[in-house]
Amino acid sequence: MIELNGTLIAQIINFLILVAILTKVAYKPLMKALQERQERIAASIDQADRDKAAAEQLKREYQEQLAMARAEAQAIVEKATRLAEQTKDEIITAARAEHAKLLKEAQVEIDRERQLALSELRGEVVALSMAAASKIIEKNLDTETNSKLVTDFINRLDDKKIGGLPC
Repeated sequence: MIELNGTLIAQIINFLILVAILTKVAYKPLMKALQERQERIAASIDQADRDKAAAEQLKREYQEQLAMARAEAQAIVEKATRLAEQTKDEIITAARAEHAKLLKEAQVEIDRERQLALSELRGEVVALSMAAASKIIEKNLDTETNSKLVTDFINRLDDKKIGGLPC
C-alpha cells in the first residue's frame, strides 16, 4: 500500500507549486510563441496565395502581350512581303518600259543609218554609173544632164526592184 507520510504530501505540494509556477512562467509564453508562430505561418500562406494569384495574373498579361506582339510581327512581315512584291512589280514594269524604249530607239537609229547608207550608196552608184556611162558613150554631156539621167535610171530601178535588192 501507499503510505501517506509527510514526504509524499510535501512532494505532491511541491509538484503542484512547480506546475503552478511553470504554468505562469513557461506555459503561457510557450503557448504565446506557438500562437504567434501559427499566425505567422497562416500569414505566410495567405501571402503565398496572393503572390501566386498575382503571378498567374502577370503570366496571363505576358501571354496576352506576347500574342499581340506575335500578331504585330506577323502583320509587319505580311506588309513587308506585300511591299516587296509591289516594288518587284514596279521594277519589272519600269525595266520593260525601258527595254521597249531602248528597242524603239535602236530601231529608229537602224532606220536612220539604213537611210543614210542608202543615200550614200545612191550617190556612189550615181558617180560610178556616170563614170561607166561616160567611158561607154565617149560622148561628153554636161554634168547636170548626166546626173539627172543616172538618178532617173536609179529611181526606176527602185520602183521596179530590179536585181532583187531593196533599195
